[in-house]
Amino acid sequence: MRPMTFAPALGWIAGGAIAALMLAFAVAVVVVHVRRRRSSDETLTACIRRVIMFLLAAVMMLTPSIVTTTTSRAINATDVMVAVDVTGSMAVKDAEYGSSGTISRLDAAKRIVKGITSTYADSSFAALHFGASGTLDVPLTPDSIAIDGWADTLAVESTSTSAGSSLDTPLDQLMLSLKSIRDQHPDDIIVLYVITDGEQTSDTARRSYSALRRYLDDSFTIGVGSDAGGKIPMASDGTATGQQSDGQWVTDPTTGKPGISKLDEATLESIADEMGGSYLHVDASHTIEQAVSAKASRQWRLTQTVKRRERTIPVIWPFAVALSLLLAWEIGAWIAMSRRML
Repeated sequence: MRPMTFAPALGWIAGGAIAALMLAFAVAVVVVHVRRRRSSDETLTACIRRVIMFLLAAVMMLTPSIVTTTTSRAINATDVMVAVDVTGSMAVKDAEYGSSGTISRLDAAKRIVKGITSTYADSSFAALHFGASGTLDVPLTPDSIAIDGWADTLAVESTSTSAGSSLDTPLDQLMLSLKSIRDQHPDDIIVLYVITDGEQTSDTARRSYSALRRYLDDSFTIGVGSDAGGKIPMASDGTATGQQSDGQWVTDPTTGKPGISKLDEATLESIADEMGGSYLHVDASHTIEQAVSAKASRQWRLTQTVKRRERTIPVIWPFAVALSLLLAWEIGAWIAMSRRML
């Protein structure tokens, strides 16, 4: 048997107040009947009927409901893949996002990811990070909270493991993941976001992103950082160290001085063009809201989720039927009484 509960449609304050008033009326009916039973023509049956009417009205104000659990969920047929750069240069604090205050490029990326999940409500998401390699961290899921939690855990890779930035690092993993999503949901709209500073320091030529076109309906490259750039702090165990001295900066081997990392917009525009998408540089006045896909699906589909969800379903009609019958009885009794008094 499904559990019952009360979920006042007017809220507990208003619904509770009206229910309390109905209970007060029910008590008043009994009190008046007892005090006037010798001088009044009200029968005990009429008193009971009126008390029940007020009690039913009180219960209806509290909106009795049944609690149901389900593992199915209607989700939008839009699948969003997010790829975030975690190379050492993402620790440079020259990024802006929605304000003039500067933050690290990775912190800006985290805000972008959360902006994406809030923008595509009820969609499905997949997330990967790339540095020395590309790793799918969160397979396709409708759980946007999991993606936000993943973003909070992102940290730049250790400087000791970095072998130079190569923007084609995530390509193989992106290819596999996007193909899997397309095979699983052939009618869905797939949107890709690549969030990076666009820096390419590897000696090898970058492979083209055009191979992803066949799986994408829309795509964006999101640039974080500035044209002026900044020094790259040393990082160990995935956490950027403090910037207290020159000894803590990544050194440019050609000059022996701290290296300067700059946003490469030309490369990011080229990648966007290869995917058939758009480029956006986020800063104080430009946020992820300016890079929302106009191709997002308007279709919905049902999916099974691991999480059990509870919802309350109001059950008012039995009480409404009973109250209607009692009201009809009351009116009939009043008409009959009126005729006898004529």
